[in-house]
Amino acid sequence: MLRRTFAIMLSGLILLTAFGYQGAGAQSLGDQQTEKIRTRVHKMGVGVNARVEVKLKDQGQFKGYISDANEDSFTVVQSGTGSSKTMSYSDISSVKKAGSGVSAKTLIIVGAAAAGAVVTWVVLKPVLCDGGAQSRGPC
Repeated sequence: MLRRTFAIMLSGLILLTAFGYQGAGAQSLGDQQTEKIRTRVHKMGVGVNARVEVKLKDQGQFKGYISDANEDSFTVVQSGTGSSKTMSYSDISSVKKAGSGVSAKTLIIVGAAAAGAVVTWVVLKPVLCDGGAQSRGPC
């Protein structure tokens, strides 16, 4: 009995030491966020089609397109004014694609599909049900 208990405790201790502790080279939370923003910027690419909305840690905002991206910083050019600003990844709170919400075209398509479904149900149900006398389909 004692031997079995000791074996279970020893195996639990080995598992705890193997999986329970993080490595000494773990990144801090700020480094992880900076790396996440860097990855997102590089994924979006550069050029006029790489439109972004950038929120700075000092509560500022900047909208435009990414003209240059390297390991430490990236450059955003405002579309209307043409002014550019080089920003460090560590100064950024968040970065997202500009206009990434649902477009008006998408809302119109979804609304038309819903209206079509309602009209189809209103028209087909009386035809299929025949006033409730039949018991097939959606009746």
